[in-house]
Amino acid sequence: MREGVTKQTTRIVLIRHGQTAWNKVTRFRGQADPPLDDFGHKQAKATADYVRDRWSVQAVYASPMGRAVETAEAVARAHGLEVHQCDALLDIDFGAWQGLTPEEVREHHPKLLRMWFEEPHRVRIPGGESLAVVRDRVTSGLTTIVERHRGQAVAMVGHMVVNRVLLCAILGLGNDRFWHLRQDTCAVSVFDVDLESQATLMLLNDTCHLVGLGD
Repeated sequence: MREGVTKQTTRIVLIRHGQTAWNKVTRFRGQADPPLDDFGHKQAKATADYVRDRWSVQAVYASPMGRAVETAEAVARAHGLEVHQCDALLDIDFGAWQGLTPEEVREHHPKLLRMWFEEPHRVRIPGGESLAVVRDRVTSGLTTIVERHRGQAVAMVGHMVVNRVLLCAILGLGNDRFWHLRQDTCAVSVFDVDLESQATLMLLNDTCHLVGLGD
């Protein structure tokens, strides 16, 4: 049964992209752009079906990164829609760390890497971005989307870092709580945003639709 939305709110169905080969190992992906693997495509299709059956989505936005666009295209097809690429949802710029494993980063930036896992809000990646920069970008994008789609449900497909930062923001949490919110591949989170820009979280990191897919 589909869940409705009131005229005073915008419902955001926030989705992380499906699996890529880089998701099978711990590696700083950021703005590198590995495509979905075969299992990632299966995840995207299962997610699209799940979202279609529960929410009457009227617009689909995605990070311009290929893995997010591919996931969003599956969601959009299920609703007869097109994907709007949104730069605000672009993954964090990991700069000098992009494509490296934590072990490789540790060789050059051991203290900074430890801070990333213990105090992520204090880190600006060499040659890249901080969580604060990402937060400003993604919350600005959310405001634009909400104002454009009052009384509607909107799917937004992003990345682990972007989604975690956005969820921290709508819950009124600082970026120091970044690691406290899990975001698995093709997980679905849902929140409503009202006329006063107050958000109500209704679903977090839901992966029930992926059970039984195998890998």
